[in-house]
Amino acid sequence: MSAKISSPPSTSISPDADPSSQTTLIPHSQEPLVIRTYPSESQLEKSIQYAAAAQEKWARVPLGQRIAIGRRFVEEFGNMRDEIPLELTLQMGRPVSQVPGEIRGTLDRAEYMLSIAESALADVSLADTDKPGFRRFIRRVPFGVVLVVAPWNYPFLVMINSVLPALIAGNAVIIKPSPQTPLAAERLVSAFHKAGVPRDVLQVIHLSPELTTAAVKNPLIDFAVFTGSVAGGRAIDIAAAEATGFKGVGLELGGKDPAYVRADANLDYTVPELVDGAMFNSGQSCCAVERIYVHESIFDDFVSRYVELTKKYRLGDPTQPETNLGPVVSLASAERIRKQVAAAVGAGAKALIPEDLFAAAQPGSSYVAPQVLVDVNHTMDVMTEETFGPVVGIQKVASDEEAIALMNDSPYGLTASVWTNAEGNPESEAAFLQFVDELHTGTVFLNRCDYLDPALAWTGVKNSGRGISLSKFGYDQLTRAKSVHMKIKTSQ
Repeated sequence: MSAKISSPPSTSISPDADPSSQTTLIPHSQEPLVIRTYPSESQLEKSIQYAAAAQEKWARVPLGQRIAIGRRFVEEFGNMRDEIPLELTLQMGRPVSQVPGEIRGTLDRAEYMLSIAESALADVSLADTDKPGFRRFIRRVPFGVVLVVAPWNYPFLVMINSVLPALIAGNAVIIKPSPQTPLAAERLVSAFHKAGVPRDVLQVIHLSPELTTAAVKNPLIDFAVFTGSVAGGRAIDIAAAEATGFKGVGLELGGKDPAYVRADANLDYTVPELVDGAMFNSGQSCCAVERIYVHESIFDDFVSRYVELTKKYRLGDPTQPETNLGPVVSLASAERIRKQVAAAVGAGAKALIPEDLFAAAQPGSSYVAPQVLVDVNHTMDVMTEETFGPVVGIQKVASDEEAIALMNDSPYGLTASVWTNAEGNPESEAAFLQFVDELHTGTVFLNRCDYLDPALAWTGVKNSGRGISLSKFGYDQLTRAKSVHMKIKTSQ
């Protein structure tokens, strides 16, 4: 079986584009923004060879020096904070007023991963159990060349999760960015180069689906990191399996993240948090809240508050500072979201947000009105399949047990959140910890959602992928263990 990584269906790539290049379309205007030409197969091969040769020298640079370069990267990237917002908005459509949050998050994650690098990459001593005359330890060593296939929805945040720890650990990195956000990858790489990372050690290469498959299969690529769709992740996994030898793959894929609002939740706090968790970035987040289960005793009050707050969004031109809900990334994505909502309504769901409140949300445009659906159930795709848009279904439940069953009734398992008054009710915190034990997800939140703490492992189960980024374990994913067993005393 031959694998080919297909183009993501949600990106704005001109259908008339030259097959040897890519044209990025501005989501809200559908005008061309930038064109990038693909390398030939021989040029790609040479770039990978250069990376492999440069990696051997980079790995010999002392860890302390690599960390110092990483700290200079933080300075260089921070110096770009005024140039990035409009540039990123034009690429993927997020309101320009909301881009600074991604810049801050990128810097925060970089600083944390740098702060733990020395301890995370230190030799693991076994001195406590060494026998006399013996010394044993485990060393973390780089894989070699790491390929990072990055998405468009949070390009800087997702790239930094793997690119920085891979470099600090001594790997070379090749970034294959989404064709929707080529400038983001080029800017990130520019900051690393200015900080002192050699050019061949970190490269950005724009690739067609066929060339991406070839890169994954290349014997000099030692590890591949992919963030994107389930179909794309499966194609990466197949390509890696078909390659010569056995290479590792890290996959962060789709999500259909649930929230459960218990009877004692503070609705003044919970409702705004869950509206933001569903609607921020037009719902285009791997860990966006896409389905909410609410205890029947507070269901009507919760829904009423949720709808009123959702109606206050300002959908429009993302380059304008007053806009707080922008377009989705492409016309294709907008049409797919509308069809999912229409199918749910056709199956009995009730839409609570009149679309005429949002004049920009016209058929044939990339603007999608925020929508709240009730009378939903798990026969509907809107409650079981990833939406990746400003849409949420809200379902009534009678108990914690029913909520757990519904939250786990999903092919995905990235995050889940539980909202309850743990501060005022000790039994509510105990109930939450029961959810922690029973939920099939990589992360479980209490009274928050849609947030990555770099000290915690970012991981998923089921169709949300495998592997880990961030935390100490993020370094483990990008290195291999080498055991050292020394018999020092050989005399009698």
